[in-house]
Formats: sequence, structure tokens, C-alpha cells
Amino acid sequence: MRAVQVTEFGGPEVLRQVELPDPEPGEGQVLVDVTHAGVNYADTHQAENTYLAPSELPLVPGGEVAGRTGDGRRVVSLIDGGGYAQRAVADPARTYDIPDGVDELTALSFIVQGTTAWMLLRRNAHLRAGESVVVHAAAGGVGTIAVQLAKAWGAGRVIATASSQEKRDLARSLGADEAVDSRAENMTAALRAANGGERVDIVLDMTGGRVTDESLAALAPFGRLAFFGMASREQPKPVVLPTLLKHSTTVSGMWLPHAFTLPGNVFGEAMSELFELALAGDVRAISGGVFGLSEARAAHEALRSRGTTGKLVLDTSK
Repeated sequence: MRAVQVTEFGGPEVLRQVELPDPEPGEGQVLVDVTHAGVNYADTHQAENTYLAPSELPLVPGGEVAGRTGDGRRVVSLIDGGGYAQRAVADPARTYDIPDGVDELTALSFIVQGTTAWMLLRRNAHLRAGESVVVHAAAGGVGTIAVQLAKAWGAGRVIATASSQEKRDLARSLGADEAVDSRAENMTAALRAANGGERVDIVLDMTGGRVTDESLAALAPFGRLAFFGMASREQPKPVVLPTLLKHSTTVSGMWLPHAFTLPGNVFGEAMSELFELALAGDVRAISGGVFGLSEARAAHEALRSRGTTGKLVLDTSK
């Protein structure tokens, strides 16, 4: 089979297309004929070995695939690597049937980005109707879905941030009430201005650096900042706990694999609700581009440029 392999750590240049043997499913696993593989920021960190979980060489990146099982089911699956390939092994417990009326792009948008947005709003931020929600990187994979979920679940005001007018217009088209330039000189002041001069209730942040610092300073009493990534690759300042007392604020982190440690089937609940919202027309996926498997390097370059919108996928037939 054709696959993309990393044999040395680094940037997009280390992604190389190779021929590899088909993977052999172990006991309790299922083989998926992959039609499309999702591309995530986590993949870029994995390729340079800066991800939360250490990488081991050689590796085939990719933690999400859509395709068909041997019995013909159309599925999307969250896997432990190996997604940038024409075949991958999956755990049935993390594999979900794609409903009729839902395409592969949408399914791949939901399996990581959609569930991330769902977890952040439901479990980290505990969104209540009428609250203000800031979505940083609102034109990205998580951001585009988070904006739509926040509106669908009754947020009083959704404030999107993005780096270009085109991206801000996209966020508005998805339901954002206000759109702020992510390069604002003072993000604290910009967020408060977008919220009618008031502090904000919730911030979803995957940027890092000063954006995190200044967003924390914009929180209202009992406001919550949910941190789930560091696309800028810049560390925010350490959180000083007594500072949180000043406005009774909360800072939380979220790494999606921990969703599987929760009692019950919370991840499955998230996927089911997302599919229902998609079929009802309340949430839609935004394509950030379809690249051939041979173009994985270009996909990573595009993602790391922070110039993309929505969900990037690899088409394994190309």
C-alpha cells in the first residue's frame, strides 16, 4: 500500500511517500480501507516529536480515517497513528458508522475537531445559555465547529478571532456575532470592546503566547478559559494561582484522548449529537482543502502557515 512515513523528526520536509506492507489487524481490531485521512495540528507536532505523547520512529502519522470495513460499512475512526495510508487498523470501540446523508469530510471534521469543540463547551467551559463565548482561531477546524455549537446551544454572544478579513467573514457566516483581528495589539481590550465593554464568560484558546495571557485578563467573574493547544508554539506566562482570585476565574486544559477515560461513552455521545446536528442542518463542516496522499508535505505546510480554514484531508487515491 502507499503510505506517508517519517524516518527522522522535523518539519513538513520529513514526510515522504513510501510503499509499505498492509497492516495486519490484531485481535479485536478491524481493517479499514481508507478513502480519506484527516490532517491535524497534532500531526505536525508528532512529526517533530513535540506532541504530548512522545513519537517513535519510523512512524506513519495520522490519527483519523474515513473509509470502509471489509463488510462494507462506511466508517470514521480515531486511531493510534497510521492514518496517512491506504489501509489502517482501528479499534471498533473508536469506530463510528457514518450516517446516510453525511459525507466523509464532515465525519472527519467531527472525529477530532468536532468532539474537541463539544468537549470544550460541554465539559470544560460548561456553557450556559446567554453567556459570551470567545473562539480563537475561529476559521480553523475546531473553531468553525465551536462557533456553530455555541450558537446552537444558546450562547448570548459569540466572539470570533481570526487573522484576515476573509476568515472573520467566514466566522460571521457561521453565526459569530462579532469578529476580532487575532493580531490586535491588546487582545484584552479588543475582546471587551467586542463584548460591549464587558468582560467575557468563556474563552476557547489553542493559540498560546500573549493571546492566552491577554484572554485570561479579559475573563469576567467566574469566567473560564479552556486551553487545548499552542498553534503559535509560544508558551503563555505561567498562571499565578492568587491572580485567579481577582476575578474568580478558572483555567482548564483539554487533551482529547482523556475523553475515553470518562465513565460511560461520552465520546460516542458527542459523535451522535454532532451527526444529528449535521443532519438537521445546524452544523456544517468547512473544507480547508483536499490534498493527495502524495501531497502530505504540502498539507502540513499549509496548516502550519495558519492560512487555512476548516478541515484539511488527504485523499488516498491520489
